[in-house]
Amino acid sequence: MQFNTYIYTLAFLPITVLGYFLINKINSTFAKIYLVAASALFYIYAGIEGFKWLVISMTINYILASVLKKKKNRSILAIGVVLDVALLFYFKYTNFTIASINEFWHTDITVLSLVLPVGISFFTFQQIGYLVDTYRGETSENTILDYLLYVTFFPKILMGPITKQSELIPQFHDESKRKVSLDNLASGIQMFTIGFFKKVIIADTFAKAVTWAWNIGDFGQITAMDTFLVMIAYTFQIYFDFSGYSDMAIASATMLNIDLPMNFDSPYKAYSIRDFWKRWHISLTKFLTQYIYIPLGGSKKGKIRTYLNTMIVFLISGIWHGANWTFILWGVLHGAFSIFDRLTEKFRKNIHPALQWMCTFLVVSVLWFLFRAESITEWKNAMLHILAFQNTAISDGLINAFVLPESNFLIRVFHLTTLNDYVRGLWMSLFYFMAFVLCLGFENAYRKKQKNNVITAVFYALLFVFILTCIGSESVFVYFNF
Repeated sequence: MQFNTYIYTLAFLPITVLGYFLINKINSTFAKIYLVAASALFYIYAGIEGFKWLVISMTINYILASVLKKKKNRSILAIGVVLDVALLFYFKYTNFTIASINEFWHTDITVLSLVLPVGISFFTFQQIGYLVDTYRGETSENTILDYLLYVTFFPKILMGPITKQSELIPQFHDESKRKVSLDNLASGIQMFTIGFFKKVIIADTFAKAVTWAWNIGDFGQITAMDTFLVMIAYTFQIYFDFSGYSDMAIASATMLNIDLPMNFDSPYKAYSIRDFWKRWHISLTKFLTQYIYIPLGGSKKGKIRTYLNTMIVFLISGIWHGANWTFILWGVLHGAFSIFDRLTEKFRKNIHPALQWMCTFLVVSVLWFLFRAESITEWKNAMLHILAFQNTAISDGLINAFVLPESNFLIRVFHLTTLNDYVRGLWMSLFYFMAFVLCLGFENAYRKKQKNNVITAVFYALLFVFILTCIGSESVFVYFNF
């Protein structure tokens, strides 16, 4: 079930919030059971086959965690981590491995018919973290109900944030959070609407431009300017897609009086790649740091080991994101640029911040294009096409991707008829301008103090209704595939 659908926004979320607080008046344990059941329903909506594997994974991990609480045995921990990684590898990388073998060794091994359980990358990492924390003695005496709620809690099971049990489970034991908070409801609705707008209006519009280019199938068939603008379009698509999701996830939890950790902190304001990764997918960065980078020695065993540990972490990040050589190279290049940042840290202090920002944004954009590419060759050819820059024309197909069905209505309301007639690509220009302004000129929605008054309520109500009218076919969040 996607956040940006009628069934979630108009049915599942309000019914779940209302039911949770009503049942909490009767019995808090029943309220937890209700929330687990609602979360299970939320997950089952994507397919019963995936839910079956989620149940198997949770059962095995809970049993192993229970054993680890009684006896801190490194072998038990290793078994749990290996089983989790094996399950993830089986579903996500088996066919990639077979395809790679077929390509390199010219064999003809048949790929398997596998249905990837949604959110497997997220709930696998979360359960690995739980096992490790249990081994370290950092978990409390949680019941099986606590564990089920920790893993399945619907706002974060599909695409994060990846949370530690110490961040989430105590909140469900907090009596002060069992009553309706009007402030949290209002703040949650406002943040949800902001995320809804980012996804449906901004991200999905940029997605149309990206889809237009890939539907042509060959970047040699479009101009260099088209290719460059499509690269920036994907940079904005994935930004507002993930930012919108993060806002909607945190907002959904906030309505239930549950605080999820910030997972997105204006990453396009970054002045370096290392700064970018402190802002993008924060929970994943923290997980990789706490459970891989630091155990490997972090930065305490000399420069060479620091650089090696950095590359290992980013290689794992690339592999985690997807089963394709493009993701592996994407991770390796991010690791290389992170090391470069360390090596040039003193030198960069003398460079103007604007230039640092421009270089970081360009590097991130080029690597996002690799992230989206079907193959490394496709990405390389597209980059060479941009560098040659032989044609600066902008195709009508790209321009038309930004013309919304609601455009004529907005033209009349804001009296843009004359401007629209004389400016070619008006809507495309407005979207790129709006994207830059929102990325760089505004505070993150998580940090922003939401105002609760009549004017604000009317504004968000009208915006929410407008977004509902703009929903077309269901569009999947980018990270839904991971």
